[in-house]
Amino acid sequence: MNGEPTAGGEPSETVCLLDEAASLEAEFVPGAGMLCSSLRHRGVELLAQNAGVAAYAQLGKTMGIPLLYPWANRLADFQYSVGARTVVVPHDRSRIAVDPNGLPIHGVIGGRLPWALRKTPSAGSEAGPDARELAAHLSWGESDPAMYEVFPFRHDLDLEARLANGRLEITLTVDACGEDHVPLAFGFHPYVSLPGAPREQWLVELPQLRHLALDADQIPTGPDGVLGARSFLLADEEFDDGYDSVAEPARFSVAAAGRRITLEFSQGYPCAQVFAPKAKQFICFEPMAAPANSLRSGTGLQLLAPGERYAATFSVAVEDSH
Repeated sequence: MNGEPTAGGEPSETVCLLDEAASLEAEFVPGAGMLCSSLRHRGVELLAQNAGVAAYAQLGKTMGIPLLYPWANRLADFQYSVGARTVVVPHDRSRIAVDPNGLPIHGVIGGRLPWALRKTPSAGSEAGPDARELAAHLSWGESDPAMYEVFPFRHDLDLEARLANGRLEITLTVDACGEDHVPLAFGFHPYVSLPGAPREQWLVELPQLRHLALDADQIPTGPDGVLGARSFLLADEEFDDGYDSVAEPARFSVAAAGRRITLEFSQGYPCAQVFAPKAKQFICFEPMAAPANSLRSGTGLQLLAPGERYAATFSVAVEDSH
């Protein structure tokens, strides 16, 4: 990355990446937490739009491919402890969304995260419709009391996205640039959809994973056995399941109507959530740095020591299938 950062802008302002050879284009919304709002193949939208960008930016209603930060999924309560530090998460709906049981979910609402775009060698001063990559920076420190109250650990974030060879690759790097040990509990939530075929006809492929047992609030309670790799029609199955022991690289895919979409967890994501409610035309293969509720339970939670960096990469590939 080169150059000075520029303001992320309003939630309606987008940055477009184009892979012309693969007929693939992606849009990001810096003002909505660097949300990837769209991924189109030959003009066909492959990400569920749900309630739209504004609802995500303002209310945390997820769609597209949002970054869930500083924690993915839900916490079992509005308090967590890391080392000797206890944090009380504010009951503030303008910053923190809640699930149907009233539990805090998916960290800080995207529109509250002040990402700044950076120059990249291929995009020049600004990413445009012919750019293939973008880069953005966020400094998480005491200068923003609203964020620091939720997650009081000094660090920097860099997000890089690249679209090439029919694949969108996203890397998030955490830099523990202060004196704090920084907990790593983030993730992404890709809402993949395949227009042209009902979900019952979608062919799903999952790698070998260790399943996590969940309580009534969808909070992990411990391992629940290893599941071998499998391939199956989604049919009337539904998922809201957590997994750990994810190998690198791990590939999750769904195919129908002449397309296959593959999520690859390349590095830094040892956990996953698969989400596919019966009534919706999407499936989510969610890369996660730690299991749900790890900030409270400590299970699977990594701490980044001062001066260390942690890079996590996943990709979304689109190809024709027959």
